[in-house]
Amino acid sequence: MKDLTALATQYTAAWCSQNAARVAGHAAEHGSLTINGGTPAVGRAAIAESAQSFMTAFPDLVVTMDSLSVHDDKTIYAWTLTGTHTGPGGTGRRVRISGHEEWTFDTDGLIAHSLGFFDAADYQRQLHS
Repeated sequence: MKDLTALATQYTAAWCSQNAARVAGHAAEHGSLTINGGTPAVGRAAIAESAQSFMTAFPDLVVTMDSLSVHDDKTIYAWTLTGTHTGPGGTGRRVRISGHEEWTFDTDGLIAHSLGFFDAADYQRQLHS
């Protein structure tokens, strides 16, 4: 297993890079990302597409790692995202949302499954208030 702190630091930097492929590169080839119980993005291409949607909506997106902890077979990566919604159809509003991902890893130390959660109601309020 890779050093978890180093992996999480690199993952955070990937989100800040505006390079969705870098985010997806932390996932196993057939890994998945599920956000707030929605339809899973399965495979690196789908994960990159999901990441790109946030990067496009928030061209100045910054993600910070708030904490990293291990509970049983899950690693909990807590984060805060800030950015201005100036992408296509954007509201021009600045948002700050916090959430977390629950990671499980494959035998190569890549993220096999990521379950992501954030307060969607607060996110919508910040976008439209």
